[in-house]
Amino acid sequence: MDRIFHARITLGQYLFLLLVTLMTIHEMWVKHAIMAVIFMLLLIVAVERLIHTTYTLTVDNRLLLFYGRFSSRKEILLTDIISIEHTSTMRIGSFAFMHYLLIGYGNKKKCVALFPVKEELFIKMISERCDIEIVER
Repeated sequence: MDRIFHARITLGQYLFLLLVTLMTIHEMWVKHAIMAVIFMLLLIVAVERLIHTTYTLTVDNRLLLFYGRFSSRKEILLTDIISIEHTSTMRIGSFAFMHYLLIGYGNKKKCVALFPVKEELFIKMISERCDIEIVER
């Protein structure tokens, strides 16, 4: 059975939505119709991408990364995954502004940052299906 994990919305994404919303309202207030429409379209794409971002572990050992209807799907074979690393952005003491999973895969050492809601379960499901090095930071 396929297992679907939804993406977590980070503080930076909330701030981006707030900024674009305020810019849309401002452009409508000053009657710049073209700019208001552009910011509305940007807001629609951003909200759709946030709501529909999912990470799917399939029965045939693939990880499907789906970033919404307006983006293409990315597929990673679980056998190609080299490492999973807990990492974060800038830290102040023990507080990190954003933490995520950095997944290294492929022979060219590509990597992708994932924000699953249930990180520990996500890592457990991947490690059950193949032998992967997990790095804690």
